Amino acid sequence: MPIELKMPALSPTMEEGTVAKWLVKEGDTVAAGDVLAEIETDKATMEFEAVDEGTIAKIVVGDGTEGVKVGTVIALIAGEGEEIQPAKPSPAPAAKPSPEPAAKAPAPEPAAKAAPAPRPDPVPQNSEEGDRIKASPLARRLAQQRGIDLAGMTGSGPGGRIVKADLDRGKQAPQAPAPAPATAAASAPAESAIPHEAIKLSNMRKTIARRLAESKQTVPHFYLTIDCNLDPLLKLRAELNAGLEGRGVKLSVNDLLIKALGAALAVVPDANVQFAGDTMLKFSRVDISMAVAIPGGLITPVIADVANRSLSSIASSAKSLAERAREGKLQPDEYQGGTASISNLGMYGIKQFEAVINPPQAMILAVGAGEKRPHVVNDALAVATVMSATGSFDHRAIDGATGAELMAAFKRLVEKPVAMLA
Repeated sequence: MPIELKMPALSPTMEEGTVAKWLVKEGDTVAAGDVLAEIETDKATMEFEAVDEGTIAKIVVGDGTEGVKVGTVIALIAGEGEEIQPAKPSPAPAAKPSPEPAAKAPAPEPAAKAAPAPRPDPVPQNSEEGDRIKASPLARRLAQQRGIDLAGMTGSGPGGRIVKADLDRGKQAPQAPAPAPATAAASAPAESAIPHEAIKLSNMRKTIARRLAESKQTVPHFYLTIDCNLDPLLKLRAELNAGLEGRGVKLSVNDLLIKALGAALAVVPDANVQFAGDTMLKFSRVDISMAVAIPGGLITPVIADVANRSLSSIASSAKSLAERAREGKLQPDEYQGGTASISNLGMYGIKQFEAVINPPQAMILAVGAGEKRPHVVNDALAVATVMSATGSFDHRAIDGATGAELMAAFKRLVEKPVAMLA
């Protein structure tokens, strides 16, 4: 019996994906571990590997098919000794022959149009089996965070299950809204006489747009900016790189800033938190999400346990994660989670900016360029390499004083970086 290959859930939030490209064709022999296709998820484009050996008997879902639900059969593999039926394109439905009229009749009146068959009433998602509302774990958690009552909601998932998309739709239109032509017109693509190209959004870009718009609308941001004298850190970096040259490790400024943020969060644990509805998650480990620009979007691979790792270990992990992120080869556990984020645009000459918090995290540090500025050093005016860093904080989880304490700890570590080696 052929083995069914189903659309995999390549991330905890994935509910559907796009078959971006098949790397095999019908009739090809594959072994476990062979890459079969590229699947575009809500996070990235990832490789889909075979888990069994056999022959590709049929590709059910073709290249570029969007909105394929998790669990949908996308291909069939025939095992050893199984006969492969040649794949035939699905025949188009045959046109029904028109019944021959007994006599030429006058054209029917428009009003005589057959009434459409009545649609069955949708099965409401809130129909409980015992006392249990049918909803996915993600939908339950988001509903709790947003204060949404799942009772009375109609789900679109398997068996009438409430999924995340239903919450998003329910938030936009809670009760059978009346048509709003003005709003619809505002979201429609604008007509323009200027020559242009209409670029279809990828799943990643759609997810970035939705998540960051939701973050700005639902998370009460506040911002704290601090200037740091970068010269001591640059001096330490040069000394460490000279000592690490034989090991083939080269520290970047960003590696040291990741370490400084991790160490600062360990010093101020009240900032290493996450808002979760009626509870607060206070983390005992610091995992830093590092923003990496990739073609078509942004992804945040996670460096775990930053406060307790050496700088050389952080540098090696950061380099490997960034390379695999740009190649689309990250595994889901490598970009999920994180207790805080860092985004560095200093290499582009950006002096200072405010980053949008990456939910469900409660803070992100935006790092600008180090530049020569007049600066007070040892009570005297001098020229120093100064960097501006701005923390964006979720005020539901972190108070102003706690955020300020974290930024002060970060500044101390940047200006006296030897403390990071202790």
